[in-house]
Amino acid sequence: MARRKSPAIPDALLDQLLDGADPRTAFNPNGVIDALKKALAERMLNAEMDHHLDGGADGSVNTRNGYGQKTVLTDSGRMALDIPRDRQGTFDPQLIAKYQRRFPGFDEKIVSMYARGMSVREIQGHIRELYGLDVSPDLISTVTDAVLEEVAVWQNRPLELVYPLVFFDALRVKIRDEGLVRNKAIHVALGVRADGTKEVLGLWIEQNEGAKFWLRVMNELKNRGTEDILLAVVDGLKGFPDAIRAVFPEATVQTCIVHLLRTSLDFVSFKDRKAVATALKDIYRAKDDLAAVLALDAFEAGPWGEKYPAIVQSWRRAWPEGIPFYAFPGDVRRILYTTNAIEALNAKLRRAVRARGHFPTDEAAIKLLFLVLHRAEKEWIMPPREWTMAKAQFAILFGERFAKAQA
Repeated sequence: MARRKSPAIPDALLDQLLDGADPRTAFNPNGVIDALKKALAERMLNAEMDHHLDGGADGSVNTRNGYGQKTVLTDSGRMALDIPRDRQGTFDPQLIAKYQRRFPGFDEKIVSMYARGMSVREIQGHIRELYGLDVSPDLISTVTDAVLEEVAVWQNRPLELVYPLVFFDALRVKIRDEGLVRNKAIHVALGVRADGTKEVLGLWIEQNEGAKFWLRVMNELKNRGTEDILLAVVDGLKGFPDAIRAVFPEATVQTCIVHLLRTSLDFVSFKDRKAVATALKDIYRAKDDLAAVLALDAFEAGPWGEKYPAIVQSWRRAWPEGIPFYAFPGDVRRILYTTNAIEALNAKLRRAVRARGHFPTDEAAIKLLFLVLHRAEKEWIMPPREWTMAKAQFAILFGERFAKAQA
């Protein structure tokens, strides 16, 4: 496949632009590139003014009234632009809005740095180092706060009619609340569509999760258009299974095997972890639930069960929601514990949270995590390789319900 060529700029035009200038300085502040950017911007602003003057529908006469100068921030420094004015004072340019002080593209760079976990002061220092600009913390906060409007739209967008698979998980973060730094849970729902592609359904923050909170979340998903969830994977949160079934009564609720394994290994000393993890495979790889019960009994009676009895207790507590796992064929099981999508997503979120320490408000935490999720979603191009076989199994196991997801 031939490469697409970039639009060619005639050599004669380039020679004219560089006439008498040192080509090595073209990209310097106030060099040829900045001059070209300024000229293009002012030409576009004048074109906007021409359109504005031609667009009067009320028959009134409006004319130009000279120029006003406005200094805007760009990627390479400050730029003074001549902004055309009209006599009636009704012209509000789209390229650089009336109260806008940053050239298009500058805000995106600030948001991108914030999404990478940089603090406001780190962004301030980075911009000073790269561009020689002193940008106030208030300006950076204003730019990133604009994301909250996008979060509100995203959190209320319509969802798919049916999701074959939804992972629900919680991330603990430290947030300042009423003068104290408290631990709060930010909950994430990750849906998998019928074609295997992933979608983050929403973010919710709550200090004390329980049945009422989860019932509100489930009702929100339903109000946004989701009528059915075939398989909901949860991490053993209190009151969660009942809340899911209250809103989606046909949903199969499954305890996340990866979370069970992680919880188990939290009780284990570092030197024993590999051996214990290997021993636990006999439980979650058992051919059915009866074989799994025997494997769990054998683990309990063995050396690791005697040394770490809390592991067996955690598995037995989760057993009612762990049993559905054993009814699924291997392809579906592997989706749940080998390519657990929520784990990869949580790793990105944890890195961003560690870089911050704690957040000043709930909104600051949601804002950052939304930006991290937004960047992660851009990387989700292909479904996991196991999905083709798993999809065939879903079609058999759930019949018409899965067919609605494909419609």
